Amino acid sequence: MNRLEKIRRFEKYILAIMKWVALSLLVGALGGLLGAAFYHTLISAAGLREEHSWLIFLLPIGGFAIVGLYKLFRLGSNRGTNEVIEAVLSGESVHPLIAPAIFISTAITQLFGGSAGREGATLQMGSSMASLLAEMMQLKHKDRTVLIMCGMSAVFAGLFGTPLTACLFIMEFESVGTIFSPALLPCYLAAFTASKVSFALGVHPETYVFDAIGLSFSSLWRIALLAVLISILGVAMCFLFHNAEQLAHRFFHSPWLRIGIGGVLILAMTLLVGDQRFNGAGMELAMSALDGSADWYSFALKLIFTAVTLAAGFKGGEIVPTFAIGATFGCAAGGLLGLDPGFAAALGIVGLFCCATNSPLASIVLSLEMFGGANLHIFALVCVLCFVLSGSSSLYDSQIFRFPKANHN
Repeated sequence: MNRLEKIRRFEKYILAIMKWVALSLLVGALGGLLGAAFYHTLISAAGLREEHSWLIFLLPIGGFAIVGLYKLFRLGSNRGTNEVIEAVLSGESVHPLIAPAIFISTAITQLFGGSAGREGATLQMGSSMASLLAEMMQLKHKDRTVLIMCGMSAVFAGLFGTPLTACLFIMEFESVGTIFSPALLPCYLAAFTASKVSFALGVHPETYVFDAIGLSFSSLWRIALLAVLISILGVAMCFLFHNAEQLAHRFFHSPWLRIGIGGVLILAMTLLVGDQRFNGAGMELAMSALDGSADWYSFALKLIFTAVTLAAGFKGGEIVPTFAIGATFGCAAGGLLGLDPGFAAALGIVGLFCCATNSPLASIVLSLEMFGGANLHIFALVCVLCFVLSGSSSLYDSQIFRFPKANHN
């Protein structure tokens, strides 16, 4: 290669970097605006339900509205986050109407008391927005994939205010065992920009900083045992979510009937419980557990409420409910094991997130952004154990597991 070819290659490389910096900043700004709008909409919806508890009786009607909206937008076969994963892996486009559909339907779910989170909506909104931009710019398949990942990172960070977690999660979760490193710079810039934009618009991340916990052999085996129990819970949770959805589709072929019966069932469970602690996303349950307060059965009820909600066809996500399930379980189990219940709740959040998504690096960084770095080594230990022990269990059917094959030569 002569000197002129080297100069041209270097110029091409610099131009490519400049292009992706510009695209990342654009996607990050849009993602931050979208994430902030979504955050305030869901907060308002949850606030209305708290003020007017009778809204839970309209949950089946809200379900009909969701089905009707997806029919109107011709998204009846949409598979949610799994469809987004498949689009990232294949380089295909994501339907542009997914963004408004999931935005509105998640707000409906929150308003009327469905037990679902927010991150599934952020991934779908971000991918839909970025895919539309890619189509407008006529990007190639590989570039479209990177831009879709940027969009997902941006809206995730814009809603949760955790840019490092968003970046690593998007790069790690769709293909377990590999990280798509070409997307590192664009995804981080998009996530960082989105988090700054959304913060300026009033979105503040949930943080709960713990002081350093002293480690001894006695506490170490208790933490390891807690990680084992969290792994068992993670496998059971993924099994329940998948089978509840399959059973709902097997017995109720009509989406109208499925979501109507599901809405009535959630309403009946809410009336039996006597309050609406297990409705909505569940972040209040998680924060209460971090304060060291959780009923021993809370994790099981939140698990059942969420499984029924998602199986019925209500929209949202599984991650924030997973936080609530992990926190309440960690608080209760950690207390029995002689650990600080609040700190054990934090381990439950991070450990169950790792089990459910198979993203150990993102889970470790999540602990850093949510709980500070004083106990990073403990969170890392729990994440490693949960990742190994939970095996191929996952919330997402479309995840691909790619691990190096052993060389027997």
